Amino acid sequence: MARRSTKTPPPDDFEERILDIDVVDEMQGSFLEYAYSVIYSRALPDARDGMKPVHRRILYQMHDMGLRSDRSYVKCARVVGEVMGKLHPHGDSAIYDALVRMAQPFSMRLPLVDGHGNFGSLGNDDPPAAMRYTECRSAPAAALMVDSIDEDTVDFAPNYDGSEQEPVALPSAYPNLLVNGSSGIAVGMATNMAPHNLGEVIAAARHLIKHPGADLTTLMRFVPGPDLPTGGQIVGLDGVRDAYEKGRGTFRIRATVTVEQVTQRRKGLVVTELPFAVGPEKVIAKIKDLVNAKKLQGIADVKDLTDRSHGLQLVIEIKNGFNPEAVLAQLYKLTPMEETFGVNNVALVDGQPLTLGLKELLEVYLDHRFTVVRRRSEFRRTKRRDRLHLVEGLLVALLDIDEVIRIIRSSDNAAQAKASLIGHFGLSDIQTQYILDTPLRRLTRFDRIELETERDRLKGEIEELTRILDSDAELRKLVSGELSQVAKKFGTPRRTRLIDSDGAQIASVPLEVADDPCRVLLSSTGLLARTAEGETSFDARARRTKHDVIVSAVPTTARSEVGAVTSSGRLLRLTVIDLPQLPPASGAPNISGGAQLSEFLSLEEDEQVVCLTTLDESSPGLAIGTAQGVVKRVVPEYPSNKEELEVISLRDGDRIVGAAELRTGEEDLVFVTNEAQLLRYPASQVRPQGRPAAGMTGIKLGPEARVLAFHAVDPAADALVFTVAGGSDTLDPALGSAKATPFDQYPRKGRATGGVRCQRFLKGEDHLTFAWVGARPVRAATRTGAPVELPEPDPRRDGSGMPMAKQVAVVAGPV
Repeated sequence: MARRSTKTPPPDDFEERILDIDVVDEMQGSFLEYAYSVIYSRALPDARDGMKPVHRRILYQMHDMGLRSDRSYVKCARVVGEVMGKLHPHGDSAIYDALVRMAQPFSMRLPLVDGHGNFGSLGNDDPPAAMRYTECRSAPAAALMVDSIDEDTVDFAPNYDGSEQEPVALPSAYPNLLVNGSSGIAVGMATNMAPHNLGEVIAAARHLIKHPGADLTTLMRFVPGPDLPTGGQIVGLDGVRDAYEKGRGTFRIRATVTVEQVTQRRKGLVVTELPFAVGPEKVIAKIKDLVNAKKLQGIADVKDLTDRSHGLQLVIEIKNGFNPEAVLAQLYKLTPMEETFGVNNVALVDGQPLTLGLKELLEVYLDHRFTVVRRRSEFRRTKRRDRLHLVEGLLVALLDIDEVIRIIRSSDNAAQAKASLIGHFGLSDIQTQYILDTPLRRLTRFDRIELETERDRLKGEIEELTRILDSDAELRKLVSGELSQVAKKFGTPRRTRLIDSDGAQIASVPLEVADDPCRVLLSSTGLLARTAEGETSFDARARRTKHDVIVSAVPTTARSEVGAVTSSGRLLRLTVIDLPQLPPASGAPNISGGAQLSEFLSLEEDEQVVCLTTLDESSPGLAIGTAQGVVKRVVPEYPSNKEELEVISLRDGDRIVGAAELRTGEEDLVFVTNEAQLLRYPASQVRPQGRPAAGMTGIKLGPEARVLAFHAVDPAADALVFTVAGGSDTLDPALGSAKATPFDQYPRKGRATGGVRCQRFLKGEDHLTFAWVGARPVRAATRTGAPVELPEPDPRRDGSGMPMAKQVAVVAGPV
C-alpha cells in the first residue's frame, strides 16, 4: 500500500521567489555582523567604566534589586535569573561565571561582589559551587560604580527586546579598567589587561587632572607597574613601560619564595605568593611530573599547607646536599612558579576597539568622569531650582494666607480657584497647583520658618552647583577631590614587588602612595618638604644645615592633606604627596631639599603663611591671634570639597600675626605687643567658635599699640621669651638690644587684660621690633638664614636687653 503524502500543497496564487545570492558575499556580511556583535556586546570592555556588558548588567541589576553591602545575601541563582530575563540575552553559565569572578579576591584587585559560599580557588583548582548553593550581594566598591546613576549621569539604551532600559556605561567613581584589569577573546582581536593598585592609579589620575600635559615618565612615578591580587614579583620593567607607552608588552611574574628550615634536618622553599591565575595544585602536579621524569633534582617532598588563617603556603623540602637557591632557579625555569604575562590593552572607545597606553586610558576615564559629574551637577541644580520655585510660591501664599483661603472658599471649583490665585498673586501654574495640593495644617508659622530655612539652603546649593558648572577648574577640583576620598577609603598597600631584570629589587612603591606617617615642614626661608616615610620625629638642630630653621611642623601621613594658615585669615589645603621628600635623617638631610611655597600655594601680595596645621577634626582646633589683639579658637570643621577656607573674619586693617594648632587644649596663649607688654592666660578661657566668626578680645591695647607676636605654649615645657627692642634714636635701629627670659617668670592673667612688662627700654628705644615665645632649645637666624647667637636668659622679666651683633629675623624651637 502506497504511503500518502501529508504535505500541504501551495495555494493557487502562490508565486515562487528565489534570491540568487553569492555565497562569498553572504558569508562576509554574516561574519562581519557576528564579529561586531562579539567585539561590542561580549568580549571587550568599555574604556570608560572598564566593564563588559555582562558585568555592567550584573552590577546594575543588583543595584536595581537593592542588594547593597549592608543588606542580607540572596541566592546567586536569583541574580542570574533577573539579569538573564531582563538584560542579558545569553545563557546562565556565562552570567554566573562573570559574577563569580567579580567575587574572587584573587582575580579582582578590588572585588565588586561580596560572595557567601564556595566561589572557587586560585587557579580554578577547586571550581565554584553551583549558583543554587552560593549567595551574593554588592561589595562596598560596587556602590562607587553605580553611584548617582539615577541622576541622569549616563545614557540608557533599550535591552534586547525593548522592554527594559539599561545603562550604556556606569558612572564609575574610580578607574575600574586599570584597577581590576580585564581579559577576553573576540573575533580577530583579544584583550588582556593587568590589575593595578587603586591608590597609585588615582594618584596618577589626580596628577593628570592638575597637569594635562604630563608625560609617561611622570605618570609612572605614580604607577610604576601592575599590582596583582595574588602579589608575587614582576621581573623586568622594560615590558611594563612598553605596555604603558604602546598598549602592548610582556613581563614575567615570579612566585614569592623564602628559604627556611622546614624540618630539623632539611631546609625548604616556602612559597607564599604565586603568579597571577596560577594555583598550587598546578605547581605541585608540574613538580611531580618533572621529578618523575628526572628533569628536576634535589626535591624531597612537596606539601600544600594552605589554609584560611595563614593563606597560601606551599612547602618544598630540599634534599640534603642540594643548594636551595639553585633548586629555586630550576623551579622558576621549569614550573609555573614563573609565568609570562602579555599585556594587550584593547578596549572600546566610542564603540571602536583601540589599543591604549597608560595615559590614554586615564584620559578616556577622566573625560567620562568629567561628563558624569557635570551631568550630575546639572541634574541636582535643576531639582533644587524646581523645589525652590515651589518653596517661594508657598512663602508668597503664607504672607497673605487669609486672602488665599478667602479666594479658595469663594471659588466655585479648583480651576476657578487656580486662576484667581494666579491673577491675584502673580504665581506660576506649578506654584499655584502646589499651593492647592498643600494641606492647611502645613501653612503654619513654624512651617514658614522651615520654608525660609529651606529656601536659603537651596539658594546656597544652587549657587555652589552653578559655580562648578561655570568653571572647568572647579569641576576638575571636585573630580580630583572625589577621587582622593575614594583612595583614602578603599586604597590598600601594594602587593606586587617590582624587580629589575638583574634580579635586584627596586623601590617600586611610590612614596606618594604609601600612606606612612611623616611630617610636613616649613622653614624660615619659605621652603616646604616632608620627611621620609615613618620619620615622625625631627630635631631642628641635629644633622641639618645651619640655615635650616623649621618654623612649623605637623605630623601627618603621606597620602593626607594639611592646611596652611595665612596672615589674611585663609586656610589653604596642601596635598602631602605633592611635597618633595627629604632623605632619611641618617643621611644628614636638610630642608634645603624642599620647594618654595609659591609652587603649591597662590598667595596675595603681602600675604604670608603663619603656620601649618593638620586637618584632624578631632583636635582641639586652631588658636589665632591678630595684630589688633583679637584671639580666636577655631572649631576644627574642614569640608573636604573646599580647597580654601576662611578661619576668621578680620576687621579692616587687621591681620594674623600668629597661629598654632592646639594639641591638648591645655596650652597657654601668649600675646606680646610692640609696647613690651606680655599677656599669658590658659586657652580654656577662649571658647571655640565656627570658622566665619570674628573672634573675641584677646589683649587690651593702648591707642598706638599693636600685637607683635602670638604663640601657644605648653605650660609644662621649659620655654623662653625672646624680645628685641629698638628705636629711631638708637645707633643701629635694625639691631637693637635683645633679651631672653624664662617663660615661668610671667604670671597668668585674665583674658582681655593688659599683661605685664617683658623688657625695659634703654635710652633711645621706644618699642619692640621682634618677639618670640616657645620651648627650648632655641635657634635664631637672620633673614638670609645665617645663625645668630642669643643672649643668656635673664631672670628679670622687666630687665633691659643686651646689644645684638646681627639682626634676628626668625626664632624657632624644637619641632
